[in-house]
Amino acid sequence: MAKRKRQAAAASEPVPEPVSTKKSKTTEKKAKPTTSSNKFVEETIQIVAGSYDRVLHGLTATIGAKGDAEFADTFLFNAHASAIRCVAVSPISPPVPGQTQKVLLASGATDERVHVYNLSAHPPSKKNRDALASVAPRPILENPKNRELGTLLHHDSTITALRFPTRSKLLSASDDSTIAVTRTRDWSMLSNIKTPKPKAHGRPTGDTAPFGGTPSGVNDFAIHPSMKLMISVGKGERCMRLWNLVTGKKAGVLSFSKEMLREVGESKHASGEARKVTWGTADGADEFAVGFDRDIIVFGMDSVPKCRVMPTTRVKIHHFTYVTIDEETGDALLAVSTEDGRVAFFSTKADDLSKPEPSDKDDKKASEGAFPVAKFVGYVGGEGVSGRIKDFVAIPSTGNPGTFYVVGASSDGKIRVWTVQAEELLEAARKKDAKIEKPAGELRGTYVTHNRVTCLAAFLMVERPEGAEDSEEEVEEEEAESDSEEEDE
Repeated sequence: MAKRKRQAAAASEPVPEPVSTKKSKTTEKKAKPTTSSNKFVEETIQIVAGSYDRVLHGLTATIGAKGDAEFADTFLFNAHASAIRCVAVSPISPPVPGQTQKVLLASGATDERVHVYNLSAHPPSKKNRDALASVAPRPILENPKNRELGTLLHHDSTITALRFPTRSKLLSASDDSTIAVTRTRDWSMLSNIKTPKPKAHGRPTGDTAPFGGTPSGVNDFAIHPSMKLMISVGKGERCMRLWNLVTGKKAGVLSFSKEMLREVGESKHASGEARKVTWGTADGADEFAVGFDRDIIVFGMDSVPKCRVMPTTRVKIHHFTYVTIDEETGDALLAVSTEDGRVAFFSTKADDLSKPEPSDKDDKKASEGAFPVAKFVGYVGGEGVSGRIKDFVAIPSTGNPGTFYVVGASSDGKIRVWTVQAEELLEAARKKDAKIEKPAGELRGTYVTHNRVTCLAAFLMVERPEGAEDSEEEVEEEEAESDSEEEDE
């Protein structure tokens, strides 16, 4: 019945205004990417921000021909009973003629729960914008496809990390020292990877562990693109663990040397634990980066340290990820968000590594055995950005080749969107003694959420297929059908 109504609605509703003329004007300009805003193909980014205030704030940023980003609220979920720690979005569902595409959203918090949602992958309709604008100070573009699917109770402590390696799998890590693998088809847990709890060494500080105990739990994990290998880092451990995802068993442990910890600013009395880890590529080969409080160490596939990233350990690091800036060659840069309100880009290619310069004669001997340092090639933010960039996402543009978007969220609740030209960073990487005096790219817009943002997720929305329309009736029918199926079962 629901299918027949959708077909009838698609046949009876007027055909939306064609956008082919807009595309035809820009097709000749795709070969020469430029920073000129009037040559941009309009694209929409769905942004999801988690916060200390327990809400999931969904908004869209549309970057059009005028250059400025137009923001609109799409949903506001009162998701958790306590602070949200992490969010993740899945790949977009494959296109099916006449049907809309979807994205799965997962959020984790200190309340031990993982909430999952269904999001539309298409830009929201603007037909009800004027009516909603009369009752709200900011644009609101709701979509009935954005709704909650359920709650996962696979953990007994704070959720620390979430990943969708594919649309069919969700991996979640927790302070209970486990990593759960969940199948998204029926949300059942396929396996539960248990990480060892570190032994207590002295009395812990703060409220991270009970008296006489030690902090424990998984800080972060990263899955290799082959889906066969995973790296995890945990609290109270001066090592990282390798996991065989085919068998779900431990593949090895790599301890951090005292020399390495000293170089990254982890002194004798520091925890020495890694905070984050991510996979990337450089020189056509895979590598992975392990982040500490104030520096990052890059390892090759042989698990041998390759270089460190930050030129100084005076600035705290919050998030980092690899950004592919050339799809043909596979060249990627390591992007790092810092306490001083910047997202900095570094090249980890072998030709771009250099020995650190000693500040005085006493440091000359120490610098001889030090790790090489990655090359700093540019940044966004800095001036005019007050406070730290807590989290960010880098998204390559599909309509504007050579361009990628950087969406950064600050703890003060501001979300900023930049456009960056890959060629600008590549040119800086080619120069031997390039002095970076001004930020790269262009700031397209700033949105104030009025929430204390803790984490961020975003994806580039796709065009709605012809004949596929969202409607409240369609969603209600789907819910009714699913309810009746559950009753029958």
